[in-house]
Amino acid sequence: MILRYYFSLGLIPSLDWNLEMTTPDTQFSTQESPTPSRWAAVLSLTMGVFSLVMAEFLPASLLTPMADSLAISEGQAGQAVTVTAVVALLSGLLVTSVTQRLDRRHVLLGFSVLMIAANLVVAFAPHLAWLLVGRVLLGVALGGFWALSAATVMRLVTEHDVPRALSLLFTGVPIATISAAALGSYLGDMFGWRNVFLLATALSVVTLALQYVTLPRMEPGRPTPLGTLVSVIKRPGMAAGIVAILLVFCGHFAFFTYVRPFLEGVSRMGINELSSTLLAFGIANFFGTLAAGYLLERSLRLTLLMMPLIMGATGWLLATLGGFSMTTDAIMVALWGFAFGAVPVAWSTWITRIVPDEAESGGGLIVASIQLAIALGAAVGGVMFDISGVLGVCATAGTLLLAAAALIVTAVRTRPVASIDGDTVATTCQ
Repeated sequence: MILRYYFSLGLIPSLDWNLEMTTPDTQFSTQESPTPSRWAAVLSLTMGVFSLVMAEFLPASLLTPMADSLAISEGQAGQAVTVTAVVALLSGLLVTSVTQRLDRRHVLLGFSVLMIAANLVVAFAPHLAWLLVGRVLLGVALGGFWALSAATVMRLVTEHDVPRALSLLFTGVPIATISAAALGSYLGDMFGWRNVFLLATALSVVTLALQYVTLPRMEPGRPTPLGTLVSVIKRPGMAAGIVAILLVFCGHFAFFTYVRPFLEGVSRMGINELSSTLLAFGIANFFGTLAAGYLLERSLRLTLLMMPLIMGATGWLLATLGGFSMTTDAIMVALWGFAFGAVPVAWSTWITRIVPDEAESGGGLIVASIQLAIALGAAVGGVMFDISGVLGVCATAGTLLLAAAALIVTAVRTRPVASIDGDTVATTCQ
């Protein structure tokens, strides 16, 4: 049923289970053009996204029983999420240099093995220290996987299919987020939080098996020492893009961290209305992710610009008109979810276009930027919440997103042009 659904959407034109892959014609290129595109392998990566993101956010829905079982405070248990984000930031920056000589198939399979180990360690953790060890392992897998994901997709599908493939890849995020929140708490209440992590382990094993069967050999390109990150960030238009990413994700997480206080305090929603609105947010986010592939095939720049504009305008509407009607508030929250669904796909596509010869290093910079933005967004939202309440949070988030839109118009470049200077291949942007 799931495969038939994606076929009907036109996301998957064909499946190819062939495990052979040609190597790049030039040492400076990570873009390969397999024929046909390897959609089965992309689906296995989508399964990896789902498994990793679900494991990342499970503690949020199981915080109280985990704290009670380990005899720690809920604040200490919450560090299970924080430590994963911090380690993921470092892993995303370092993965390309540390694994520069390794077959990408082996690296990705290694991350799935780490995910299995992480879930097992958490499931059997006798105290806080072991819980954090498991979450550190997950952070390594999470950051490393995201850093390599866009570059890997470039090698699995034709250039034309990259936006659709990235759209399919990111559908795992909203599904996992909804599953972690809803199923995590429900199953944890029925079977205990440790058994939920054992179920996550089983899901990780299925992911590993699927990737083992479908992922082709992918020899690494030219060596990418740590200094490559510096050279990539110095390329024309790259720094502006990273700042825009920070603004977009910071604005989103400033709002989303405090969406429940908004719905409860301003919209006056009860638990049923609140749950329905958050579910609508997740469903809209899913469809926004699917729509991203269609939009990106038509205009990358317009997609990058439209989404923060919609979210920024929605933030200010919530700040000024919030509480007028539960229905309109719910619609605006769902609209926010739809717009944000396209954001990760759009920026991942941007990195494959702007630095196609260094997509792995560029992916690492994006991962680090997003993890930093998560922390900054929550912090900025907290300060504004204390100063001016949740309406101030909405206005601040909207301002950050509109600033990102302005930066995209004035400074972010979306078209790379290869120029040759002696023996060096550089990429500049238009």
